[in-house]
Amino acid sequence: MLATRAETGEVLHVRLRKGRRRYARPSMSAYSFLTTWCIDAPIGRVWDLIYAAKRYPEWWKGVRKVTELEPGDENGLGALNRLRWRSKLPYSLEFDMRVTRVERPYLLEGQASGELEGTGVWRLYEGTAGTAAVYSWDVSTTRRWMNRIAPLARPAFGWNHDYVMRHGASGLAQALNAPLIAFD
Repeated sequence: MLATRAETGEVLHVRLRKGRRRYARPSMSAYSFLTTWCIDAPIGRVWDLIYAAKRYPEWWKGVRKVTELEPGDENGLGALNRLRWRSKLPYSLEFDMRVTRVERPYLLEGQASGELEGTGVWRLYEGTAGTAAVYSWDVSTTRRWMNRIAPLARPAFGWNHDYVMRHGASGLAQALNAPLIAFD
């Protein structure tokens, strides 16, 4: 079996022994994260900060920059933002996030494209102790170097995600002047 990269870098050409060929996209490493923040604050206040992506750099350590590319409709549906992230590990990530679903103040969903591709969903729940913000992030990496080292670096990438999310939880609590009850 012989594999060669096409000029675009997007397609692999694999020649099988008997002269047959097949084409495949280079493999991307997939990740699935689930994070919960419990904050002693009303759901509306938590929603307002999570919904306002442009304000992330004000309170979320690791978010370097958010650029609004398209505003979306009156509810923010269709909005497109470019986010640049940096954390402990020595690399930055930049991706676009398009808002695909808004159910104020309970659900915010977006589709990522760029150096990460996939779906992120915020679900907010209010209870007697405050608000639980649950974030599911199902993404694949598109940077070639990340995919190449993924089998060995997966634990470090997971740790890095948790690091960023922990700073998000503490930053949100501080911005709301409310106690962070739990992080998971």
